[in-house]
Amino acid sequence: MDRVETTTRKGISVASAEHAVDWEQVYRDLLPKVFRFFCYRVGEQLTAEDLAATTFERAWSNRKRYRKDLGAFSGWVFGIARRVAADHYRSHRVPAPLDEAAFDPVEGLVEETIRRNSDFERLAALLADLSPRERDIISLKYGGGMTNREISHLIRLSESNVGTIVHRTVRRLRDRWEER
Repeated sequence: MDRVETTTRKGISVASAEHAVDWEQVYRDLLPKVFRFFCYRVGEQLTAEDLAATTFERAWSNRKRYRKDLGAFSGWVFGIARRVAADHYRSHRVPAPLDEAAFDPVEGLVEETIRRNSDFERLAALLADLSPRERDIISLKYGGGMTNREISHLIRLSESNVGTIVHRTVRRLRDRWEER
């Protein structure tokens, strides 16, 4: 059977004849997004790395279950990531602080690094007060870099409902950020 390589709008190469996926390309494209999603969800860099690895292990193990006709490959991977996050919370029950998710310090800018870490601590406290659904949507939107349409397909809400939740949640986070 001939394999015809096509590229999705997300830049992921898919072999259309066999529904095979270029895993190297998928890993390069989606790993940073999945990792950031977990940083928003669990707030700890090492845990986020472990959960991202678990997500890709499960995707690889279940690769034959992916159905192109049901949605984008990235949505399928993020569906797996959401289940990995749920499994993590079931086994740990205590959300970790977001301060470990801060980026590496920039040389010579100690004050900036301290301010950034302080901001992550503040953000972690604000995110901890969100409902699980709001935290999930914000993690997918800003951590995973997904569009409202992609999120709506993944969590089975209308696109306008997702947009409303994002808008209200961000507005509430901004208001609470200014209060402190």
